[in-house]
Amino acid sequence: MNLVNERNTLIEAIRKQKGFEYFLLPKPYNILCRAAQDGPVILLNSHEEGCDGIIILNSTAEPVHVSFPDVTVELLRAQRTTLKNIHEHRIRGESSPTRLPAKREDWISTEEQMKNMLNWLWNCVVGPIYNVLASHGIHSGRLWWLPTGAFAALPLHACAPIEQFINSYTATLSSLVEAYSKKPSKSAVKLGVVGVTHTGPGREQWLPGVKEEVDNICAAVAQADCLQDKQATAEAVKLQLENCSWVHLACHGTQDAAKPTRSRLLLYGENLELDTILRMPLSNAEVVFLAACQTAMGDSYLVNESMHLVGGLIAAGFRAAIGTLWSMNDEDGPLVAKFFYSHLFRDGRQPQASDTAEALDLAVRELKKNVSYERWVPFIHMGI
Repeated sequence: MNLVNERNTLIEAIRKQKGFEYFLLPKPYNILCRAAQDGPVILLNSHEEGCDGIIILNSTAEPVHVSFPDVTVELLRAQRTTLKNIHEHRIRGESSPTRLPAKREDWISTEEQMKNMLNWLWNCVVGPIYNVLASHGIHSGRLWWLPTGAFAALPLHACAPIEQFINSYTATLSSLVEAYSKKPSKSAVKLGVVGVTHTGPGREQWLPGVKEEVDNICAAVAQADCLQDKQATAEAVKLQLENCSWVHLACHGTQDAAKPTRSRLLLYGENLELDTILRMPLSNAEVVFLAACQTAMGDSYLVNESMHLVGGLIAAGFRAAIGTLWSMNDEDGPLVAKFFYSHLFRDGRQPQASDTAEALDLAVRELKKNVSYERWVPFIHMGI
């Protein structure tokens, strides 16, 4: 009994400390709704008995419920299977994921599959959400998707036939609230760049486009601190993560569905696991761009707060993160990086983490002009 009393006394003492008022308690709605301070947040729920959405319009309005009568868990899983088949078709039996050379002739059939899937998502999920937003006078700006269950990892951001909104994702309402509560750095952006064109002897995974990607970034950001190939050891990258407020990682990345925190970045001669990053003191963390393969695709049936590399880095302390749902084409990294950083740092500006969603949107619009769906759809933004 004494131990119970001591525990309760300790918990009460902790809850009296600023920022720990809800220690071991679920946060109330009046706290969670702050996630929508810059635009609506849409929670998507899937269940065998029905699928629906909840829209948090802003930090003061009551949430709005939206039913999806034509959506079932089985249909959502079928769309995920389509995505998986498209991805497997693209890697064509390679032993490990890679950013792939462009092969336009291989994409004719998968292009139609992708279009059909996006049309279905628009008609059954995203379109109804946009209609509700319009009924509340919201026609443009930013919005956030919070997909759970069978909705997870579907490209909701890429469905709209007209680009009204700048789309982002969040793993939880709490993580978005915490990102807003963290005061942005007043110091000039310190950008660290990691470029791994090959992973070292015995590993032999090549990304020839990385050099151009790094060159494009350095052209846009003169003071960027670059680690390339042999310099990009796990220890060196850890130091860069700790010391830089912005980090760009152009390398291989793989996920471990069985143990998500063992998802890892493939550096020169060694790996850096998410578990290690989560234990690091990243007090300077603002923005991370993962120009790697499979940085955002969670396991197909992980529910709610599924851990993947992008979400994991948000959990580690970054306020915004950019990643890809599946392997990007190697030649697309340089172009996206060029437009992304050129926009952010134009005319000597010092950007904020909250500027990155617009910058990615503009960069992907440039990419879309000349490539197929499979090449522009995977880029996603997470966080503020």
